[in-house]
Amino acid sequence: MESNCVQFLGNKTILITGAPGFLAKVLVEKILRLQPNVKKIYLLLRASDEKSAMQRLRSEVMEIDLFKVLRNNLGEDNLNALVREKIVPVPGDISIDNLGLKDTDLIQRMWREIDIIINIAATTNFDERYDIGLGINTFGALNVLNFAKKCVKGQLLLHVSTAYVSGEQPGLLLEKPFKMGETLSGDRELDINIEHELMKQKLKELQDCSDEEISQTMKDFGMARAKLHGWPNTYVFTKAMGEMLMGKYRENLPLVIIRPTMITSTIAEPFPGWIEGLKTLDSVIVAYGKGRLKCFLADSNSVFDLIPADMVVNAMVAAATAHSGDTGIQAIYHVGSSCKNPVTFGQLHDFTARYFAKRPLIGRNGSPIIVVKGTILSTMAQFSLYMTLRYKLPLQILRLINIVYPWSHGDNYSDLSRKIKLAMRLVELYQPYLLFKGIFDDLNTERLRMKRKESIKELDGSFEFDPKSIDWDNYITNTHIPGLITHVLKQ
Repeated sequence: MESNCVQFLGNKTILITGAPGFLAKVLVEKILRLQPNVKKIYLLLRASDEKSAMQRLRSEVMEIDLFKVLRNNLGEDNLNALVREKIVPVPGDISIDNLGLKDTDLIQRMWREIDIIINIAATTNFDERYDIGLGINTFGALNVLNFAKKCVKGQLLLHVSTAYVSGEQPGLLLEKPFKMGETLSGDRELDINIEHELMKQKLKELQDCSDEEISQTMKDFGMARAKLHGWPNTYVFTKAMGEMLMGKYRENLPLVIIRPTMITSTIAEPFPGWIEGLKTLDSVIVAYGKGRLKCFLADSNSVFDLIPADMVVNAMVAAATAHSGDTGIQAIYHVGSSCKNPVTFGQLHDFTARYFAKRPLIGRNGSPIIVVKGTILSTMAQFSLYMTLRYKLPLQILRLINIVYPWSHGDNYSDLSRKIKLAMRLVELYQPYLLFKGIFDDLNTERLRMKRKESIKELDGSFEFDPKSIDWDNYITNTHIPGLITHVLKQ
């Protein structure tokens, strides 16, 4: 018997933005594997033309390991035929009106045909340039909404945000929408149009500067504007403003906002351990496994809210199934683990140390990299002192040697100084999450899970998104880290 979710996807025409991003690819694979009778998937890709979009679809989506289960089940020729029949790669850009589409016939056809719009497109750089962050995460979200409102059959817009739009607030964080103009600082009004004008004015001031100067200044400007209004970085600030615009201008279009926490490798589908690129936690894991990380800035007792990518996708489809055609609704879902099945940084450190002690990475010289359990420092002051004693004082000695004997150590000082500055900047960017004290309430998501269990006959667990089912020790040591090593480090 087909589940309600599988039935829901049947004969639907879906627009998905954000390909070839990590989450969008997991969603596309899921739909093609479980519901090949989907009518059509319009896949928006950043590309200059249709030929380039098709090339990106082939090389960055369909030919990757994620699709090997489908490839094995159907065979190469049948999979290619399915893709040709079901997927329409569309060159576009959500930061532009009408999603940057230039073909008027294609636009009209999409407005006539599309049932469901799923917006995953985002820039996730914490210190993104303010103009780019606003263009994609804030006004890009509004552009997707405006496009969705013109779809005559449009039943739902599902927008993927992030749970960390909550900023650095401690305690239980509720699944509630932002009010237009709301700030986290509490002492000032936020006007998104003024933010847009300030961004344009800053760019105008920089018109005679080099590209590098413009980029760094716009990054710093975005961080400053975010912190002024109570958010820790440009990414979550611009995502929060995107939610505000969508909430205000949605009219009667059903709007579902999914707020995932830190997304990790797949736990089950299409196979365990698939991941692409280094996510927040993964940079720490890999640096530790390579023996380059002896000290961590983190609170051992702080909950690190992780959620596997396939569980996020399952929640997305379940929410879309529940709210499609639900006129005027705005529903928000936290998709994470901190409320129902928390895991602490101290536990994650123990799992990781035990893994690499048993199965060390191999260095360039062919020998195993021996790691020791790292030092965990729970405040930025402690970490800064550690860095000063271990790196900055020796660096100053090297600087003096360079001055007295400029030929003796070449560019060692400049190279080490640059690396230390980069490390400190990264620590400052990640600090809000390494020392995070919030727990994400998931009452709405729990109700969705209960509704699914009551009404959906999913005996194979194909739409599981209950974090209580995760054994963190088993998942991290037998699925996530091996997935990182296989799919990211390519060892």
